[in-house]
Amino acid sequence: MKVLFDCRYVRTGHHDGISRYTVGLVGELARLHPGVELLVSDERQLAALPDLPWHRVSAPTSIREPLVARQVRRIGADVVFSPMQTMGSWGRDYALVLTLHDLIYYRNRTPPPEFALPIRLLWRLYHLAWWPQRVLLNRADAVVTVSETTAGLIAAHRLTRRPVTVVPNAPEPAPDLPRLPRTGALVYMGSFMPYKNVATLASAMPSLPDHELHLMSRVPPEERARLPALAPGGRIVFHDGASDETYRDVLRGATALVSASRDEGFGIPLVEAMALGTPLVVSDIPVFREVGGDAAAYVEPDDVGGFARAVRELDDPEVWDRRSAAARTRAQHYTWEASARILLALLERVTPARP
Repeated sequence: MKVLFDCRYVRTGHHDGISRYTVGLVGELARLHPGVELLVSDERQLAALPDLPWHRVSAPTSIREPLVARQVRRIGADVVFSPMQTMGSWGRDYALVLTLHDLIYYRNRTPPPEFALPIRLLWRLYHLAWWPQRVLLNRADAVVTVSETTAGLIAAHRLTRRPVTVVPNAPEPAPDLPRLPRTGALVYMGSFMPYKNVATLASAMPSLPDHELHLMSRVPPEERARLPALAPGGRIVFHDGASDETYRDVLRGATALVSASRDEGFGIPLVEAMALGTPLVVSDIPVFREVGGDAAAYVEPDDVGGFARAVRELDDPEVWDRRSAAARTRAQHYTWEASARILLALLERVTPARP
């Protein structure tokens, strides 16, 4: 079985969620199955990918994307897997598996700011109705998503007639590092889009004088000015794009990973933190319950006082130790090898089904 893995969403600078998902999954899939080859749109993407046969086709944002199957047909494949749902499928002669990570942008229609204006306009139009999503997904042979929560939403909105399989996210493989001496760090990793609700975390900091909020991601200038104003007397540390090593080291000593997000498709920072024994204080949304289990304290997204109280509970060493142990246990549910095995079984099922 020849598998083409769509790696055109791999970032050439720093990873985003889909880029990490691609790199983590394709590496393990290639170890399990010898017939994996890569599709890229920029040769610089190869630096982040395993050493496998590769083919260059047009970028996913190209005007040629609806007909990209013509390029893929010339390469030849039994099955193509894409970590997104927008890969063009007209004229294909291979099995196709697409991925829908979440439905966030149907409820929060502000597009990612790094997109060019025409893409942002199309993004908004695409998310005004369900039917474009249905058209794309129904043209595949099967659909992948990253959580049972999103799979339930796909079913509730009747987005596809195709079978839906959960292939979860997982943390980056990391050395088996011990905990560092515990600090008062509260770690947030994620964007600053409105639905992420970072303001609630900042607003809790005046009630947590023994803690500091570490914002690991790149911060837009307006947020850098706004967030400290919400936390008079509280401590906020801007890392403005921490390296993987810095992020890991702060987590190794942190009191908790925190998130007040109102909506997620998975929540990969939760698993990254749990793998290092760091407890969670997160918003009470279904997917965080699914991922965090008993390693987390759950708070309503806008409950500033609730977040402060949940953090203070961890000041009790017995509570913290119990949650830390639960975090490590819970993290074992999420590995790229396990996810790749689920994906490989799906690819083998859909390929013989093709004429």
